[in-house]
This record gives sequence, C-alpha cells and structure tokens, in this order.
Amino acid sequence: MISYLKKLGIDIDDIQASRFAKYEEILIEWNKKINLTALTEHEQIVIKHFADSLTPLLYRDFSKSDVIDVGTGAGFPGLPLKIAVPDIKLTLLDSLNKRINFLNAVTAELKLTDVRCIHSRAEDGARNAEMRENFDYAFSRAVAELNVLAEYDLPYVRVGGEMIALKGPAAYDEIKQADKAVKILGGEISDVKEVILPDTDLKHKIVFIGKVKPTPPTYPRKAGKAAKEPIM
Repeated sequence: MISYLKKLGIDIDDIQASRFAKYEEILIEWNKKINLTALTEHEQIVIKHFADSLTPLLYRDFSKSDVIDVGTGAGFPGLPLKIAVPDIKLTLLDSLNKRINFLNAVTAELKLTDVRCIHSRAEDGARNAEMRENFDYAFSRAVAELNVLAEYDLPYVRVGGEMIALKGPAAYDEIKQADKAVKILGGEISDVKEVILPDTDLKHKIVFIGKVKPTPPTYPRKAGKAAKEPIM
C-alpha cells in the first residue's frame, strides 16, 4: 500500500497503512453478508478503491476541512481520505442503513475520531439545517451522472467551498450536460483533472465545482425527483 501510493505521489505512514489493511479486512468480511463491493481481490481494493479515493489529495489540501461524502456506499472516497488526512472532520451519508452499520463498525475498529455516519437520502439530508451549506467540500464517487449529482451535493456546500466528483471516461460529456444544473444550483465548474492510476490503464477524471452562490431553497427537490427529471 505504501509503495503503491508513493508511485501516485501520496505518502502515508505505517499506522495509516495498518488502518487501510484493517479496513480491507473488515470490508471483505462484511461483504460476505451484505453487498458492499464487487472487488474482493487485494490488488483491486488497493488500486480501484483506496488509491482512486485518494487522488483528490494530488490537487487539494483537505487538512482541517469539514467534508461530507454523499452516497458513500462502503465509505469511498470519504474513509480513505480520513485515514490519509486524520484531521478531516468527516460526515458519511448513505441511504441504506446496513451500509451505515458497516461504516460505524469500520470507524470504531480503526479508532477514527470526528466521523459521523448518517442514514439519509441525499435530498433529505440537504434539507437539514445542520448540514445545508455547512461543508467545505462535498465528495461523491460512482453515484450518479453529474447533472443529477450536482443536485445531491451542491446544497451541502458552503459558498466558497467545492463539490468534488470522481468520474470515469465520460466525464466531459457529463460536464456539458450538467452545465445548466450546476449554474442553477449555485456552482461553477472550476477545473477537471485526469488521473492515471499507476500500473494500470485506468484514466479517471476529478471534476471540481466551486460554490459561488447559495443554492435556491427549492433545491434539492423531493427524493427521487432529481434522478427521474434531471435539470437539463
């Protein structure tokens, strides 16, 4: 893990590496009971889950940031970022309670502090006054196309903060399609970075969307609306 991340340009210490190893162990064990990941080989987990989740560290310093991972699933990218940058204040949000149970187990086992795991639909959580426009960064990975994702994530981000979407090869097509939604929701696409994961042919994109004005109070719409009728 340490040597692979070094190839990517990210340094972790032995304690962090041991936490990643324990995370992998718990993930594989729980995956026998509930569906958390299709990737179960050590190399796949290290590269496609852990390393990929950490790629935003190549472009931003998240130290002491208040971060939410929307639709976190098995904890990606939020938990790897927390392990790599321990002073992040992290909120993990997911709509399935069994995943939240898993995340609570990982957090406890790894003795991570300043992590809260919340069972909620993205649209409902963003209407909670404690969370709305209260985060420096909102992350999502493999959740939805960008025009839908913007409605999930941008309402959580304070003005001056950023939404960060980890996307695949079709990112530029999604960006064009999401232009109207991003603007309506108070965002502005500020940067797109391409990351090639070492020893693979995997090329991923990181889309950075700055929050330039408050999200109108009508957004997000009620649960399910963004996916069924995306802003176009």
